[in-house]
Amino acid sequence: MSTAAISTGAELIQAPLLYKGKVRELYDLGEHYLIVVTDRISAFDYVLEPAVPDKGNVLNRLSAYWFEQTLDLMDNHVIHTDVERLGDVVPKEHRDVFRNRVMVTRKAQRIDIECVVRGYVTGGGWRQYESSGEINGIKLPEGLRKNSKLERPIFTPAAKNDVGHDEDISFAAMSELVGADLAEQLRARSLELYGFARDYCEERGIILADCKLEFGLIDDKLILIDEIFTPDASRFWAKENYALDIEIDSMDKEPVRTYLAGSDWDKNSRPDPLPPQVVEETTRRYRDIFSRLTGQELK
Repeated sequence: MSTAAISTGAELIQAPLLYKGKVRELYDLGEHYLIVVTDRISAFDYVLEPAVPDKGNVLNRLSAYWFEQTLDLMDNHVIHTDVERLGDVVPKEHRDVFRNRVMVTRKAQRIDIECVVRGYVTGGGWRQYESSGEINGIKLPEGLRKNSKLERPIFTPAAKNDVGHDEDISFAAMSELVGADLAEQLRARSLELYGFARDYCEERGIILADCKLEFGLIDDKLILIDEIFTPDASRFWAKENYALDIEIDSMDKEPVRTYLAGSDWDKNSRPDPLPPQVVEETTRRYRDIFSRLTGQELK
């Protein structure tokens, strides 16, 4: 297991930094983008310390894996993930630092909609249903319980905000934002991709409760961008942990959330550094979901 974690590439990458997110950094390579996936971890809108070893490695490699697995369903933005092909952009003496953490992509016009598909009534969807009987304006049957499996997955988009939280919206509102034809495409493709990944996960003893996908346009062609079916963009449950009416321990950064929720942190100031055992358990979770999904050991 790794003993070091990468919190940024900005001091080492020889290219203009365009955007620094909570986890990912976007660099301009001219014709293409370079995405660097760090080990930073966030919870409750704060980027936490320390970074989690291997988290970025898992996220980047899982995205690359899923992009390849879904190529028959939809084109995506990936060109390659080989740090050796980046030349002087990543100086030779630093390439080991970024191995398995970089993705060179085509430049697409991002569609500012987060395409969320829910197969189960949980998380924010459960909170909506509990208060209104609906999720994003979709009326659901009465009497559903927390974590109930839906008869059919539903598409529940959100309008993307670069600052603050994304805003849950109805399909009608989304159609007004992007146009009816594109909205229909986004819904159909999202549901198709979720169905593929759900069945894939099912065979490996994992429930894909929900996911978020992002799309872009290149010459008016719709493609997949960003990340896909990672622990940061999807809610994975081990089948053996599934139950109704409880908070299911998801296969992601749950140890961090649990620790913070049980601490005396006031949620209004930067929290103290995470204890070593929480960091180690979180790394273990990310490595475990990678192995269970791909059948490979993380190296």
